[in-house]
Amino acid sequence: MPTSSISGSREIPPTAGLPLHFADLLARRQGDFPSAVAAFLGVPEAAVECSGTACLVVILKTLQRLSGRSTVVVPAYTCPLVVFAVAHCGLRLKVCDVAPGSLELCPQTLENLCDADTLAVIPTHLGGRVAAIDPIVAIARRHGAFVVEDAAQALGARDRGATVGLAGDAAFFSLAAGKGLSLYEGGIWIARDPALRAELARTSAETISSRPLMEIRRCLELLGYAAFYRPRPLRHVYGAPLRRALGRGDPVAAAGDVFSPAIPLHRVSGWRQSVGRAGLARLPRFQAALKQRALARLPHLSRLPGVKVFGDGDGATGTWPLFMLLMPHQGVRDAVLAELWGAGLGLARMFAHALPDYDYLRPWVAPQDCPNARDFAAHSLTLSNSLWLDDTRFDFVLRALERHLR
Repeated sequence: MPTSSISGSREIPPTAGLPLHFADLLARRQGDFPSAVAAFLGVPEAAVECSGTACLVVILKTLQRLSGRSTVVVPAYTCPLVVFAVAHCGLRLKVCDVAPGSLELCPQTLENLCDADTLAVIPTHLGGRVAAIDPIVAIARRHGAFVVEDAAQALGARDRGATVGLAGDAAFFSLAAGKGLSLYEGGIWIARDPALRAELARTSAETISSRPLMEIRRCLELLGYAAFYRPRPLRHVYGAPLRRALGRGDPVAAAGDVFSPAIPLHRVSGWRQSVGRAGLARLPRFQAALKQRALARLPHLSRLPGVKVFGDGDGATGTWPLFMLLMPHQGVRDAVLAELWGAGLGLARMFAHALPDYDYLRPWVAPQDCPNARDFAAHSLTLSNSLWLDDTRFDFVLRALERHLR
C-alpha cells in the first residue's frame, strides 16, 4: 500500500498530547491550578510559569544566588532551549556525553567535568522515560553541586512510587504543545526542600513580571491549539511545514529544533490556568490509555532485529508520549526516515543533533567530542504513541521497519 494512501488526509503528531475539549475553554476556575498539579504529583507545592524554560531560569537564578558558582553541566543530547536558559542566567555551560547507546549521562565523563565551580547538573527524563538520577546525585554531591531534573516530557512519570523530580534538588515539567497536558506554553517547577521552594518562589516573584500583550498572544495560541490539535487540521499546521523543511534538506527545522535565545518571561493568566485545571482532570485516564497502548505495541517493536526500544528500569513508571528506537546503524535509520518522516504517520527525530553540532548554538556551545551523543543522534528515531495512530497505521509502520531491517 502506498504511503500516501495509508496517511490520507490525517497527520499523526510526533508525540501524544492531551487534546483539549471545547468545555475546557469555558471552564471556570475550580480550585487553584498549582495546587491541583501538586496533588496530581503528590508533592506539597508546585508552581506555574510561562514555559519549562522559564522554570529552568527561575531554578538556575535561585541556585546561583544561593551558591555563587557559575557552571552548569547538561547532557550532550538534550533540547537546545536548555542552552539558552543557562546563557540567559549568565552561567557557563559544560556539555557531558551520554553513556553508549543510552539516554543517561556518562558517569565517568560527568565526574571528570565537575569541579569546585559546578553549580548544577541537569539530567533529563527524555521522552517520558525515567532516568537513573541517584548516580548523578552522588557525583554532584561529591562536588557540592545541585541536581536539577529536566522532566519536560515526564509529567506523571514516577520513580519508586514518587513523582520524578524528587531525587535531585529541583525539577521542571513542560506544558508546551504536544507535551501531554498543555497550556500551549507553560511549565511547572517543584523542589524537595521547603527552604528551596521558598527561595524559588522569591526568585519567581522578582524575575517574572506581567506582560499582558504576550499573555494575550499565548491565549490566542491556546485557542488555536484547541482547534487544530486534531489529525485533519494537523496535516496543514504541522505536516505542511514539516514536509517543506524536509524538502529543503533542513532536519533541524523538521525536528522543531529552531529556537530563539530570547526567553519570554511573563505571568500565566487565570484563564489559561483554568484550561489547564480542566485538562488535568482527564490526564490520569489519558495517560492510562497511552500506557495500555504502549504495553500492547512494545513487544512488536522489541522483536525488530537489532533495534533497541527504550523502556523503564525497576521501580520506574514513565509516561508514553512516544517510543524511542535506536536503530542498528545510521543507514537504516536514514532510509526509514526518508520514507516515513514526512508521511504523517508519527515518525520523527527527537533532536536533530548533539548540542555541539547545531550551527546556531556555536556562540554558546564550544566545539567538543561527544561520540556517544552524536551516535545516538545519528541512530535514533521516535514513533508517536498517539491514540490516533490506529492499528492499521501502526502495522504499516512496523512492516516498513521490518523491510528496511532485512
